[in-house]
Amino acid sequence: MRANRIALAAGVLVMLTLGSALAANTDNQTVTLQVTAINEIAVSGDPGALIVNTATAGAEPDTATDNSTDYDITTNESNKRITGVLDAAVPANTELYVFLVAPTGATSAGDVQLTTSAADLVTGITTLAETNRTITYKYYASVAAGVVASTTRTVTLTLTDP
Repeated sequence: MRANRIALAAGVLVMLTLGSALAANTDNQTVTLQVTAINEIAVSGDPGALIVNTATAGAEPDTATDNSTDYDITTNESNKRITGVLDAAVPANTELYVFLVAPTGATSAGDVQLTTSAADLVTGITTLAETNRTITYKYYASVAAGVVASTTRTVTLTLTDP
């Protein structure tokens, strides 16, 4: 009988222990959520060489054109713009223009002459993510330019506030 009481007491003790182990225990965490400004622009690579090498007799040289590159853009803000600027002036009696196809809802400035001062290329950009927007370069040279040795310029495109 005494053995039964000990076994019963041990069983009750085991049940109480298991009950405590299986009881729910909860705690809370505070999660902070935030989305910061995202403004990204990326180009697909460099355009081909812009070589002015033909003309019609009696006319200025033909324009060299390249539209083999494009840009991708993502912004979660409103009223952004893309500007373009050269790192150095182009040779005398030549001009370099760029045309960016605008993303949805924005406005392209058309053919814009690039200089060492930033110029608006696209305006009115608002919350979007788009790819493969065409970039077209045009290089003009007058006969007064003469022969110009191959040279390079860096074009910087910037997604910025107005």
